[in-house]
Amino acid sequence: MSSPLDSDQEKLTKELAEALKEKLEKPEWASYVKTGMGKERLPDDPDWWFYRAASVMKRLYKDGPVGVSKLRSYYGNKHRRGHKPARFAKGGGKIIRAILQDLEKASLAKKTEKPKGRALTPEGMKLLNKVAKSLK
Repeated sequence: MSSPLDSDQEKLTKELAEALKEKLEKPEWASYVKTGMGKERLPDDPDWWFYRAASVMKRLYKDGPVGVSKLRSYYGNKHRRGHKPARFAKGGGKIIRAILQDLEKASLAKKTEKPKGRALTPEGMKLLNKVAKSLK
């Protein structure tokens, strides 16, 4: 059986985001936040929450179990500091934490003790595999 990571990642993320729209709810505050300290503006796409949730699910599949800190590093970028040299800045933790909690409520992810972090549940794997299979 082929892995969901073998398919086109852009299409997989887009289709997974569409599937997650039915399962997750975008919080009200998500329309007013940047995605990290290194960003200057809000995301342009109104559905960015679901794309980020799909991306987090793929990271859990690939690296899981993984915690908020590692995911913040993954979603980080350069923080431009005016005339000083740019430095790396982690992504927003509140966004990632809220997405992980939403995935837990939808029973697509679960907390693990050893190693500590979050991992996909069998339902989450099933959804990811179903979406990847529909792309082929």
